[in-house]
Amino acid sequence: MLDEKEVSRSPISEFRRWFRMAVDQCPGPWFDPTAMTLATSDRSGRVSARVVLLKKFGPAGFTFFTNYSSNKGRQLSKNPQAALVFYWPYLRRQIRIEGAIERVSRAESLRYFRSRPRLSQLAAAVSDQSREIPSRRFLDDRFEVLRQSLTSKPVPLPDYWGGYRVMPATMEFWEHRDNRLHDRIRYSRTNGGWRIDRLAP
Repeated sequence: MLDEKEVSRSPISEFRRWFRMAVDQCPGPWFDPTAMTLATSDRSGRVSARVVLLKKFGPAGFTFFTNYSSNKGRQLSKNPQAALVFYWPYLRRQIRIEGAIERVSRAESLRYFRSRPRLSQLAAAVSDQSREIPSRRFLDDRFEVLRQSLTSKPVPLPDYWGGYRVMPATMEFWEHRDNRLHDRIRYSRTNGGWRIDRLAP
């Protein structure tokens, strides 16, 4: 049972507890507990969503990495607000996060880029994410040309690739209960910290 009187005073601490449980009880390699739905919108209000992977979290926010020139990157440049959803069906739990978003530093992006497998670095360098391409062969050929040209050299971090950090204004923790009378606890940022409320299911 999810009780607003017993949860952590900090939503990041509560997230850490839930996330650790999601990792520890993950049902198998086919499920990635770091997967989160990211929703963005343009200035006209047109919304799009996709799944990305959480790479870091803490008091500053929730970090993922992507192509800045992708559809999500273009939307975020116009409207730097985002929503995240984690859903762990085996725990019957969900977390929703909403807030402003910012790019992480170039140095942080480079550190993460260097930690990725080399073939993933090459893939990031050759993919004009979200843009139309003529064929799969076109993409594979670009990949192979770059791979051969950098045989003994590090893959340069593309200017159009890096991290974003979602800085939560609200976080909602949802837990399944019978008869659809689910528990929902919402944290809302205030000047002095966080306000905690229970929401109707």
